[in-house]
Amino acid sequence: MLQVDRLDLHYGHSQILDGVSLEACPGEVTCVMGTNGVGKTSLLKALAGRHPTSRGEIRLDGDAVTGLSAHAKARRGIGYVPQGREVFPLLTVRENLETAFAGLPRAERKVPDEIYELFPVLHEMRHRRGGDLSGGQQQQLSIARALVLKPRVLLLDEPTEGIQPNIIAQIGRVIAKLRDRGDMAIVLVEQYFDFAYDLADRFVVMRRGAVTLSGARDDVPRERLLSEVSV
Repeated sequence: MLQVDRLDLHYGHSQILDGVSLEACPGEVTCVMGTNGVGKTSLLKALAGRHPTSRGEIRLDGDAVTGLSAHAKARRGIGYVPQGREVFPLLTVRENLETAFAGLPRAERKVPDEIYELFPVLHEMRHRRGGDLSGGQQQQLSIARALVLKPRVLLLDEPTEGIQPNIIAQIGRVIAKLRDRGDMAIVLVEQYFDFAYDLADRFVVMRRGAVTLSGARDDVPRERLLSEVSV
């Protein structure tokens, strides 16, 4: 379980996160929602170790991981799929996947067959350069690279952004399959309301860096959630 307790984050003198708390449990998708600029991406960067926090605590299975680096958090089992994909354009698909090996013990440094089962196109294009892939294929590669780490927590930042509908549907099926395995907690930041609503087991709504609504799917009416995330 990932537990976040009263997390603050600043960029210079600007406060971006204000007392954010949430939980993400194995076998569930926790969806973080809100309009642009409310701090969702900053929250994931903090959880992934990409930006230091000002106050609060992040715990993984009860152990404090708040101040750990991105590399250390990856080794602890936190996989991160950033907004914008961050694929290495001059490396092949396989080489992009192998960059995740740095977070694994030497004996486990291999690309699992499951990666290519989840994303068959990556097997077909494994010798192509990352920069030659379409946006949807790059998004699949970014998710697959995080999965090479065998994460216990998977952080996904806007995985549907700029992606064609058929790839969005495939990514949704992959997320549902990963959730249903029951051994991974998934935190999904997503603007596409229907996509998020269909997948989420728990919702966290943010506004101006703070959580304004949090609850299990059955406790949050769709109409109320829609009104909370609308401009």
